[in-house]
This record gives sequence, structure tokens and C-alpha cells, in this order.
Amino acid sequence: MNIKGHTVEKLEDPFGLLSGDRYEFFLELEIDEDDELYSDKGVGLRILFVSDENGQKIKNYHFFELDTDTVLDFALEEDEEDLVVNYCRENIIE
Repeated sequence: MNIKGHTVEKLEDPFGLLSGDRYEFFLELEIDEDDELYSDKGVGLRILFVSDENGQKIKNYHFFELDTDTVLDFALEEDEEDLVVNYCRENIIE
């Protein structure tokens, strides 16, 4: 799995109920054809990423087909999760 590109948006907490900052990332992924996650429609990863006093982490995520927005029922492997967390850390917007 390689990350080809992304969009990111800082989510606003209008009532100030949540600590820290929240970001929504949409990653465009490159998946090998022999990987079970592969789709000829393209694969994306939606991530809710949190940065607060406890650090930075993925709060929630799901894979989806780029062309159809269909949610795919897969989980990140440990090494993939590390890759995604580091990518999000490097691409946070203020």
C-alpha cells in the first residue's frame, strides 16, 4: 500500500466540547493487484485523526472505493497503521 495523495480538513468544534484538534483525511491509495483490498475502481482511506494533549492518533477510519464511495470491510495492518499515522502527522493543516 502506497499513499498517492490526500485531502485534509480541520474539523471545527463549535461548542468547544472536544479537547484538541480533529482532522478528516481522505487518502488516495495505490494497492497491488494481488492484494485482497485491490479494486479497479480505486481505493481510498477516510481517517478521523486527533491531535490533543495525549498525542496524535487515528480515532476512526474506513477504506472505500473511490468511484462508488462503497465502504470496504478491511482493517489496517500494524505497519500500515504506522505509515498512515506518520503521513497524517506530516500533513496536518492549521
